[in-house]
Amino acid sequence: MFYIIGLGLGDPQDITVKGLEIVRKCDRVYLESYTSILTCGTEELQKFYGRPLIVADRDLVELEANVILQGAREENVALLVVGDPFGATTHTDIILRAKEKNIPVQVVHNASVLNAVGCCGLQLYSFGETVSIPLWTDTWQPDSFYDKIVNNFKNKLHTLCLLDIKVKEPTLESLTMKRKVYLPPKFMTVSEASQQLKQIIKRKREAGEKPIVAEEVLCVGLARIGSDTQKIVVCNLEMMSAVDLGAPLHSLIIIGPVIHPIEMEYLSQFSLNNSGSFLS
Repeated sequence: MFYIIGLGLGDPQDITVKGLEIVRKCDRVYLESYTSILTCGTEELQKFYGRPLIVADRDLVELEANVILQGAREENVALLVVGDPFGATTHTDIILRAKEKNIPVQVVHNASVLNAVGCCGLQLYSFGETVSIPLWTDTWQPDSFYDKIVNNFKNKLHTLCLLDIKVKEPTLESLTMKRKVYLPPKFMTVSEASQQLKQIIKRKREAGEKPIVAEEVLCVGLARIGSDTQKIVVCNLEMMSAVDLGAPLHSLIIIGPVIHPIEMEYLSQFSLNNSGSFLS
């Protein structure tokens, strides 16, 4: 049997009772380590689960999934993922590969950032398409995510922006070498995401366009959702570009043009100016 188990968002205790029972009985347990991370480390997870974990990096999960699935018809194998198993297409793909091999699959769900962002008070059914904001380089600066934010805004919907993380990313130079050299881990912050959005807005103005989503748009910055150190800040995009929410992981929400009175009341407790009112 192949199990894919969601770990939730906070710490080792966020795993479900069902998930924990499965982890403890499995012959092999892999911990997927690149689509997201928990605020605790692998050693803390191993201590709580009472068993060793095999860390599965991007290459193992995406390019060598057969290694994970090997023998899963005869023994119990689990893949642990942060959040919910269906929060990333990578996990859907490995389930499809298991089914192609006639390996029975069981999914154990858990909390995901996609629903946990409701902690800021915005109503989940008022969100549009979720977007990913990648970390720019000097030579690679895609901006299609801005157009999706604008489309949501036009439809009076909020936008959840998932911010880039880079774990075990090879350097460009090492890609042509036999031995890969990896960059230090990098986790995008709400300020970096906001700064990139501001650059896109600036370029559109320089091109003669009037940006529909501009610096005065109201935003929510969230850090370490589901953990004891969770932090939420509400302010406009201009101010968000200077906000420091501390350690990862961060998420950014671009609030739509229509805010329900209950949403407004709940959001007010996170106002950056501590007055209960929003600056724009």
